[in-house]
Amino acid sequence: MKPLVADVPYALEDWTQAEADVLRRYFTNLQGPVFALVNLPEVVKGALFARYSRSAKSLRRLFLDEFVGDLDVSGDQGVDATVGLARAEQLYERVFFEYGDDSVAQLGGVHLACEQASNLLTKVLERSRLMSYMEKSTRYVAYDTRLPSGRYRYYRSPEILASPLGARFVGDMDRMFDAYAELLPRTYELFAKRHPKPPAASDLAYRQSLKAKAYDALRGLLPAAATSNLGIYGSGQAYEALVLRMRAQPLPEAVRYADLMLTELRKVIPSWVRRVDVDDRGVAWANYKAANDRAMKDLAGAIFGPPAGGGQRPFRAGRPEVRLVDWDPEAEVKMVTAMLYPYTQLPEQQVAARAREMGPAQLMEVVQRYTGERLNRRHRPGRALERCYYRFEVVSDYGAFRDLQRHRLLTIEWQGLTPYHGYSMPEAVEAVGGTATYEDAMQRSWALYEALAESFGEAVAAYAVALAYRVRYSVQLNAREAMHMLELRTTPQGHPEYRDVCQQMHELIARQAGHRAVAAMMSFVDHSRDAADGLGRLEGERRADGRRGSFVAGR
Repeated sequence: MKPLVADVPYALEDWTQAEADVLRRYFTNLQGPVFALVNLPEVVKGALFARYSRSAKSLRRLFLDEFVGDLDVSGDQGVDATVGLARAEQLYERVFFEYGDDSVAQLGGVHLACEQASNLLTKVLERSRLMSYMEKSTRYVAYDTRLPSGRYRYYRSPEILASPLGARFVGDMDRMFDAYAELLPRTYELFAKRHPKPPAASDLAYRQSLKAKAYDALRGLLPAAATSNLGIYGSGQAYEALVLRMRAQPLPEAVRYADLMLTELRKVIPSWVRRVDVDDRGVAWANYKAANDRAMKDLAGAIFGPPAGGGQRPFRAGRPEVRLVDWDPEAEVKMVTAMLYPYTQLPEQQVAARAREMGPAQLMEVVQRYTGERLNRRHRPGRALERCYYRFEVVSDYGAFRDLQRHRLLTIEWQGLTPYHGYSMPEAVEAVGGTATYEDAMQRSWALYEALAESFGEAVAAYAVALAYRVRYSVQLNAREAMHMLELRTTPQGHPEYRDVCQQMHELIARQAGHRAVAAMMSFVDHSRDAADGLGRLEGERRADGRRGSFVAGR
């Protein structure tokens, strides 16, 4: 790969003529970090994104190496996806204007690949509830190697590089990645010694489990500038809202990236994103959002004073902090009312009155009947659970926040990423003698953040903050989404940090809110404390190994 021109911080890929001829049929450009997928079956696009999340390769390279050989592309010889689709544009225009309704833009979707995005930008991209995402995972892809250009994989802000801090930024970023690369083989060997290969596990499943555990232990060393690849599927309406939201961001990377996305979207759904650049529509909305954010930041500063921080030193924090700050005391009565209501012909007030008369045993009987026999966590009761809500305040490392933020049905708000809430350090780092290396990286992250904040403000300075540093955020969700998230994120293969967060949430629902019936419904929440001492991913990798074997045998 070779670097783009100096003012565009992305890398280009080299293709042979034969590769370019194939790619041109299925991708809207061959070089940029953002491109749409076209002329492919939906199942292929979905499978490609799924594989993408566990591969260090770009999507176009992955397509050439692992997918194109299994496709019949003979009928696509004359297709060139980089050419605008004039007939489609005419059709969209006619339908859009005939119906004159935003809902028309919900009826078509686009698979968009977004590559080389920082871990700050991915949180902006993944904010919409009405889109699907597949992000490259730090637990399946290592960050210890450099690109052919000699660079580690992190976003190089043109604003920073053009400033007196440019050389320091690159140097400090490289040292943080060096620390990751130094400790990774030692951490892998530690886990290999602690966890000998079980006789029933294949070599592949065992190695993948060890890698995932080592990557999990060290991901905190990576800065928020570390880049990721992201696959997105969404409707035209969802993309329009996303681009406008990005244009209102204080992060220059997000504003520039919005334009890259818009260029590609106009090749496939031009009419549905046309309003983005209309002065009294998209432009006015983005300006409105940006102005409100600035006004609220100024007002909060006037009320509470400048943010705390500065003048301290990096410190190691304890376990994640989770507080239940709001809930409905009548939630279980309301939930039982909602459970019974569809099966009667009575007014809701009458059903609710009867539910209030029930004793704990009868309430629990209704809950148990409604829940039924759940054989696994994917057997979920209906929408009556949406009558309960919980609001938590969490302080956890940024790595765990990234994983929880992707749950689309949450209402989640987070404060700026700084190093001032302390950092987490896994026990494995101490066990391999890496404490000094790790703490040096945290100190470097802290000092670079403070230097950048003084020149560029907090939004840009956050690039320097290591994922091990903690961030404060609020999470509001109903009991149905809580069941999904808490059961999923406490499985033994989950990262220890977010497992701890979700275990605490479940305990608070039962103990502080007193909603024991709700907590009991979440029967697949795993409270085991010894998962961190095992190979949590091994069982999942063994199942994947079995599926691979069955697929090959069936071909």
